[in-house]
Amino acid sequence: MGLTAIAGMTGKSVTKAFMSCMLGLFVGTIGLDAVNGTQRFVFGITPLYSGIDFIPVAMGLFGIAEMIAVRDEDNKIQLKRGDIRFRKLLPSREDWHFSLPHIFRGSILGFFVGILPGAGATIATFLSYDLARRTGKRKEKFGTGIPEGIAAPESSNNAACIGAMIPMLTLGVPGSGATAVMMGALLMFEMTPGPFLFQKNAEFAWNLCASLYVANVIMLILVIFALPLFIQIIKVKGGILNAVVMGFILVGAYAMNNSLFDVGIVIVFGGIGYLFKKLEIPAAPMILALVLGNNLEITFRQGMTLVHGSVLAFISRPLTAAILLIALGLAFGKPIGNLIKKLMVRNQAAA
Repeated sequence: MGLTAIAGMTGKSVTKAFMSCMLGLFVGTIGLDAVNGTQRFVFGITPLYSGIDFIPVAMGLFGIAEMIAVRDEDNKIQLKRGDIRFRKLLPSREDWHFSLPHIFRGSILGFFVGILPGAGATIATFLSYDLARRTGKRKEKFGTGIPEGIAAPESSNNAACIGAMIPMLTLGVPGSGATAVMMGALLMFEMTPGPFLFQKNAEFAWNLCASLYVANVIMLILVIFALPLFIQIIKVKGGILNAVVMGFILVGAYAMNNSLFDVGIVIVFGGIGYLFKKLEIPAAPMILALVLGNNLEITFRQGMTLVHGSVLAFISRPLTAAILLIALGLAFGKPIGNLIKKLMVRNQAAA
C-alpha cells in the first residue's frame, strides 16, 4: 500500500517515475538475501554484503544533487528587510485555509500508520503527501513549496512518532527504531514495557506522557522565535553555504558506520541525482521503493512460507484483503476516474 504512493509522485511523466521506482527496488536487492543468505549483486565487495542503506542514498539524491543543480543554475535569492519581519514569517489566513484540512488528515493517517509495528514515519509521510496531492485544491502547485505540501507530511511525521510509542508502551512491541532504543533504555532501568507498565511504574508512564506535551510547547516557542535567525542563512554566499553543507553531509555519512564506503555511496548517488534532475526524473519514487522494497520482499516471502505458497490466503483474510483493496484503489483510482469522466463526456456529446 505504501508503494502506491508513487502514483502521486509521477510529476510530468509516469514512465520516468516508475523507472525511478524500479531502480530503487533494484538497489534494495543488493546484499545478502535475508531469507536464505544468497549473495546478490555484491561482486565480492565486502561492505555491500549488508546492503545499501537509504540514508546515504537520500543524502546524495536530495543533498549533493541539489547543491550541484543550484550552483549550476546560479540562482540568487534577494531578501528585503520587510521579508524577515516576525509577522510575515507566521502563516497567513490563506495558508491556514489551505493547510488545516491536510494537517488533520495527515495527523490521523500518521497516527494509525505509526501504530503499525515496523511501518514508521517514512511511510506515513509519503502516504500523507500523496493523499494531500490527490485531494488538494491547488494540485498543480505541489512540488513548488506551497504550505499544504509541507504541512501534510510534517504533521503525519509527528503523529507517526507518537503513534509508534503506543504499541511499545502498551504491548512491549516497538513501532520504530527510536522506540526500540527507548524500549532498551527502559529495560536497562528494570521497567518492562507492556500492560503492567502503567500499574507498576505509573508515575514514570504518566510523566512520560506529560513530557511530550511540554516538549511540543517548547519546540513551538523555539522554532517561532528562531525563524528570523534561520532566514539569515539565505543571505550566506552560495559557494560558502554549499561547502559547509557538503562538509556536513560527508561527515554525517562517514559517522553512520565510520566507513568511507558510505561516503562513496553518497557521492555516487549525488551524481545520479544530478542526472535525474537534468532528465527530469523524480527521485522520491526511488527513495520510497528503496525504503519499502526490502520489507516488501521479506514479508511477502515469509507470508508465502506460512501459507505454503497459496496466494489466495492473502485475499481470504479480511485485514489483508482490505489493505490490498485500498492499495488497488490508490494505484488505479485516478486513471479509472479519468476514464469514467471521458466516457460521461462522450455520452453527453452523443446525446
